[in-house]
Amino acid sequence: MITNPRRAHPLLLAVLLCPLPAAAQAAPDGYVTRLEAALLLQTLNADLLSHDSATLTLQRWCGSHRLASPARIVAERVRGAYQAPTDEQRQQLRVTPAGEVRYRRVKLLCGTTVLSEADNWYVPGRLTPEMNQRLDTTDTPFGVAVQALHFQRHTLSAEMLWQLLPPEWEMKPSAATDTDGALCVPPQVLRHRALLTLPDGTPFSEVIETYTREALAVPRLRSMRRC
Repeated sequence: MITNPRRAHPLLLAVLLCPLPAAAQAAPDGYVTRLEAALLLQTLNADLLSHDSATLTLQRWCGSHRLASPARIVAERVRGAYQAPTDEQRQQLRVTPAGEVRYRRVKLLCGTTVLSEADNWYVPGRLTPEMNQRLDTTDTPFGVAVQALHFQRHTLSAEMLWQLLPPEWEMKPSAATDTDGALCVPPQVLRHRALLTLPDGTPFSEVIETYTREALAVPRLRSMRRC
């Protein structure tokens, strides 16, 4: 996990601004493109890690990177989906084996673009009746529906799903890195697992958010091949 992600960006940006061999600059899947993609992915990761609401963070991201207009996040529920909570999740949520835990799966879209998919296990008894009704009957994003709880987000894990640079890339000349295969973007690039708690520390939700390559579809990177 990034301990202070904001400090990392100027350093990586300085690397991007350093002059590189003409061959590396010309290669569409070369060293420069890989570093640009790495910077963008790390920026998204840091932005998500530094805010409590992934929904609002994605909405800002969508607007600032002009991924859709208007830049508004909407949720699309996956009807009929169900995953029982694991014993570990029940322990983290402080719920007994007989306690009720509900499951909700949604896709978060900005315009028509799916930016993430979220699996959410939550304890309905720790929400208001109005919140539960909204979650049961509408496609409202979970973070928006429970915003009045003034919840806090605690990241359990942050996993990069896209290997942008080969092992020991920093020890190789840029030209050698360019020959390590064409850069292609997989469908999923980042995954976060987090626990949401009330102001008094009581947990009420565990969420697994998987971010798609569409979150990185800025003009400079749209020409990258998809895996």
